[in-house]
Amino acid sequence: MSGILFIISAPSGAGKSTLSAKLLEEDAGIHMSVSYTTRAPRAGEVDGRNYHFVGKARFMDMLARGEFLESAEVHGNHYGTSQAWIEAQRAAGHDILLEIDWQGAQQVRRIVADSIGIFILPPSIAELERRMRGRGQDSEEVVRRRLAVAAQEMSHAVEFEYVIINNDFEQARRDLLAVVRASRLTYARQLERFPGVFKF
Repeated sequence: MSGILFIISAPSGAGKSTLSAKLLEEDAGIHMSVSYTTRAPRAGEVDGRNYHFVGKARFMDMLARGEFLESAEVHGNHYGTSQAWIEAQRAAGHDILLEIDWQGAQQVRRIVADSIGIFILPPSIAELERRMRGRGQDSEEVVRRRLAVAAQEMSHAVEFEYVIINNDFEQARRDLLAVVRASRLTYARQLERFPGVFKF
């Protein structure tokens, strides 16, 4: 039985990473996909756990060989998801969580038609702005730019099967877990896992 590929996307500040981390804690059946990147590691990041940190030459070589399921350039840095790793994990029956933006999600879904898309939304742009300003990390210009990008990103929620509004974290956490569990209980997947049960 092949594993399920879950794609989770959200605008910056919506809580995607925190929700993903909580899901991985609660469900041992899901494995997080670790992307390749050409950017330098940040403080506390570990190679192979947060990202696979590689030089630009190696990344471009992998890209030329068609090794990425999806790839993107963001702020001068390159990011990509290993197609071979995803396929091997799914073939072994492992469910995979892929945390990428809506553009990456579009690329993946052209290749993996049975993937399941989950979009995390903040309750409002005003709340998203409050969260961004609450961090106290960004200048006014950066906040305004991120809000404009977030509004554009949020318009792509329509492309995903599930939308979770992260107004209350605990409710959003339960909703995400419910989506994962329900996805494993479709007729097609139950038939694949337990064919004997359906021999009436």
